[in-house]
Amino acid sequence: MVKITSETISDKPNGPVAAALLGGGIGSAIFGLITLFSELSDSFAQALNWYNPSGPLSGKSILGIASFFIAWAVLHAAWKDKEVRNFNIISTIALVLLAVGLLGTFPPVWHLFSSE
Repeated sequence: MVKITSETISDKPNGPVAAALLGGGIGSAIFGLITLFSELSDSFAQALNWYNPSGPLSGKSILGIASFFIAWAVLHAAWKDKEVRNFNIISTIALVLLAVGLLGTFPPVWHLFSSE
């Protein structure tokens, strides 16, 4: 049986956790912004139509997921063995980016920017 102590947990760097958290925020924000832009521009929405049965959702979701994985991979490579001292700032930024992503997916927000 393995006994986990507070010393064992605190010895691990928090860089990988910070990378995943911020990567998720970046992916969410990009997904929300792509959704907003596709609702405002028909030509942009048609460019995201990579699979006809799902329409522009195929491009939106693929780009959002890809941006998460790319951001996560880059940040993880940079922070994998490091203790991130400003973890509170990173988590706050990630939450703000998550809010941007969520707002970009709501129709009332789209109508604020549309000319119709």
